[in-house]
Amino acid sequence: MANYQFKTTNIRGKQYVEVNERIKYFRTEPRYDGWALETELLSLDENSCVVRASIRNSEGAVVAMGLAQEDRSSSMVNKTSYVENAETSAWGRALANLGIGIETSIASAQEVQVAIGKQNLTTSKQPLTTEVMDKMKVALSEGKEDKVREALSKYEASKEQIAELGL
Repeated sequence: MANYQFKTTNIRGKQYVEVNERIKYFRTEPRYDGWALETELLSLDENSCVVRASIRNSEGAVVAMGLAQEDRSSSMVNKTSYVENAETSAWGRALANLGIGIETSIASAQEVQVAIGKQNLTTSKQPLTTEVMDKMKVALSEGKEDKVREALSKYEASKEQIAELGL
């Protein structure tokens, strides 16, 4: 691995290895022949999931693990792919715990980008006002549920407000 050059992504001046690079290395490095990368869904509901990835050596022993949690509302991609993103992140963490692609960080480029996105979401959300709620109700009556859901992600909405909208 010392001579292997992982493709990295620069995020805020620091290089991070992408999960696909860790997987490529794991799948092509001869020392990992016969090893397995497995995932297990630990928790799943309509809002979030937790995935555990395990790496087993050729004898079947678990030699590394990684956990990841994703929220459906954390990004536009997660609205449809939060389970897949959690799995990818768990793979990245398990491979990092095995020692693959950790020259600069355990975190993968994807994890860092998601974390930055979550920070931006939490700092930029505004309270959901009655005026905005009324506009959303009109949009829903016009069949624009996707637009309302997208707009809703920019606001701090209570469970009651979401229920009032019928979402």
